[in-house]
Amino acid sequence: MRAKLISASELQRQCREGSVAIFDCRFALNDPDAGGAAFEGSHIPGARYLDLEQDLSGAISSETGRHPLPAFAEWLQTIAKLGVDNSSPIALYDSGPGVFAARLWWMLNWAGIEDLMLLDGGFSQWRKEGLAIESGEVGGDHPATPAKISSHDTEKALHINAQFLMEHLQDPQVLILDAREEERFSGRKEPLDKKAGCIPGSVNRHFALNLSAGLFKSPKALRTEFEEVLQGLPPESVVHSCGSGVTACHNLFAMEYAGLSGSRLYPGSWSEWIADPTRPIDVRG
Repeated sequence: MRAKLISASELQRQCREGSVAIFDCRFALNDPDAGGAAFEGSHIPGARYLDLEQDLSGAISSETGRHPLPAFAEWLQTIAKLGVDNSSPIALYDSGPGVFAARLWWMLNWAGIEDLMLLDGGFSQWRKEGLAIESGEVGGDHPATPAKISSHDTEKALHINAQFLMEHLQDPQVLILDAREEERFSGRKEPLDKKAGCIPGSVNRHFALNLSAGLFKSPKALRTEFEEVLQGLPPESVVHSCGSGVTACHNLFAMEYAGLSGSRLYPGSWSEWIADPTRPIDVRG
């Protein structure tokens, strides 16, 4: 997977040239309507809005987490309606940290679309630099043929499921990296899910550690920090988790950006893991 950042000034230049598609992914886990409202209030000119729950998640059941992936065929249909493929670059942003933009980045890679850029610093950086904005709804379908992946195996290669983790909880060659804040990871605090704690054997790296002053750290700095976590394991050993498969994508993006390629996502994450009471949990608080 290719992880690329774009600065606000460079994205503005490409906007003027009309050479880039732009998607706004702003969302608030504690206020699902906030992202859409923020978009209607102001956004980057020409951007289209994608909602985490309406556009980037599938149907919730008693067996899923809070933001399950849509069925792959359904996601390809969504991409076709968006009219994006590998013929032109795509820029993604959220309010700033990049967690929701990273979720879309991963999902587009899942479908074989690779010419993607995260706006470094997101909309906050765009506003900070005083760049042009517009308001109102921007949307509509743009029929296109979605990019094709090479095989069904490729579609599966980027993520794992709960069964895989259950079978590898004692495997020293599998490292579960949890992107939640330490209080939630340890089980001392749980504002979103029914149970507190973490998957046994997992290691914590809060996604905010990938940032400095609201921007991504350099690839060199990120590589050094992730290698300390890996302790000699290859990047392919890492399975990224979080609360519902969103902030985990931020750590995955950061590893790819640092040149540590090949880690995978557990999309269901903690909220799916605890849906089955037979699965073990660890509380460290």
